[in-house]
Amino acid sequence: MTLLDIRLLTVEEYHRMAEIGILDEDERVELLAGQIVKMAAKGTAHGAAIARTKILLDNRLGEQIFVRLQDPVRLNNYSEPEPDISVVIPDPLYYEDHHPTPSEIYLIIEVADTTLRTDLGIKANLYAQSGIADYWVLDVNNRQLHVFREPSQDGYLSQVILADDGSICPLQFPDISFAVRDMLRPLVSI
Repeated sequence: MTLLDIRLLTVEEYHRMAEIGILDEDERVELLAGQIVKMAAKGTAHGAAIARTKILLDNRLGEQIFVRLQDPVRLNNYSEPEPDISVVIPDPLYYEDHHPTPSEIYLIIEVADTTLRTDLGIKANLYAQSGIADYWVLDVNNRQLHVFREPSQDGYLSQVILADDGSICPLQFPDISFAVRDMLRPLVSI
């Protein structure tokens, strides 16, 4: 079997496709490793976890950060994913003139209800290869937080899974701790 020689799209070509109407502005796609990938539908547990986590980040880190929700980040010339949460350096223009790049990103968080395999696989590799130092995947179904650190071209060298009773400090803010359970749906006592 011969492998196909696939022509990859650049970020500029991807943007041009949207500008001229090849991609509809409401179409849920992102550019990953030069390929246009459909994004999963947003579930209610997914949206609630994003909202909870944004409130935690804003309350604990305040003006030290700017939190972007499901907005693009430009990793390189071939990847412009739209992570659920990107915690970035505050920008006076609120990134009106460009999407954040790896040097401006403190933390990326993906919330997984139906996308766990993608978030732990291709996205983790893309983020590692781009030098994203702190990448978390919040697994709402299994009530776990996957923490990826020490990026390399071969992937992350450090991977830890925290249960909902665990806590975590962002790499850039080691004095601020987050309980995993605070990002998840509260458990109901029977």
